[in-house]
Amino acid sequence: MPNKAPTTVREIMSRDCYRVRGNASVSNLVEGLALHRLPGAPVVDDRDNLIGFISEQDVLGKLLESTYLNDEPPLIKELMRHEVLSVTPNKSITDLAQEMLGTKPKVYPVVEQERLVGIVTRRDVINAILRMRKR
Repeated sequence: MPNKAPTTVREIMSRDCYRVRGNASVSNLVEGLALHRLPGAPVVDDRDNLIGFISEQDVLGKLLESTYLNDEPPLIKELMRHEVLSVTPNKSITDLAQEMLGTKPKVYPVVEQERLVGIVTRRDVINAILRMRKR
C-alpha cells in the first residue's frame, strides 16, 4: 500500500518543537533558533499555553541598540508579539498554504485548547504539497 499523502497540519507538524518562555534572554533565543534552524519561536507560559511569538526580526534592532549602548538586551517578554497567527492540528494543509502566501509568517504555532502542541513551517507545507502531487 503506498504512503498516503498528508492532508492536515497534524500529519506534518513538529510535535517536539522549540519554544521559549517570556523570561528567557535574547542570547538563549538566538542560540535556540540557530540550533533548530528556525526564524522564530512560540513563547509559552509554565503550562505551555501560547502567549506570544518572537522572531529574529523582532530582536535584531534591540540587540543592535543594546550592543551600541553596552546594555543588556531586553527579555523575550518585552519584545515578543502578543497577537500570534496560529493554526489548529485539524487545519487543511492546502488552506494553510493559501494563508502562507505573501508576507505571512514562515512558522505557525499549532495550538489545541490554547496549549502549544507543535509548530508547522512553510517548508513542511511545501513538502506536503509536493507529496500530494505525487499521489
